[in-house]
Amino acid sequence: MAQEKTDIATKEHISALVDTFYQRVVEDDLLAPFFKHLDFDKHLPKMKHFWAFALLDEPGYTTNVTDVHLKMRINKTHFDRWVALFSETVDAMYLGKKAQEAKQRAALIGWTLAEKMK
Repeated sequence: MAQEKTDIATKEHISALVDTFYQRVVEDDLLAPFFKHLDFDKHLPKMKHFWAFALLDEPGYTTNVTDVHLKMRINKTHFDRWVALFSETVDAMYLGKKAQEAKQRAALIGWTLAEKMK
């Protein structure tokens, strides 16, 4: 019997989402080249903190997301793929208000960064 999906409600949910998403990113032909050099032992905790900040109101996240991405040679196609992959991952794992909010925030982040990098 399949387990019923829950909403994103805890840091453990965020952790599972981020781990699963980035596993998919490093296997994605379009996105993998931009992530192969990353030290995931350092990157994943930052991403987990960001999403806990964004979805669970955890304080203390201060990194400027735009500045980090401006150094990368990525365009709207890359952001669109990132958003699609993120949304697919959320849909596969969670269902509810926070899950919808996660997808909306990812779409807004992707659009904003793509616009700023034109």
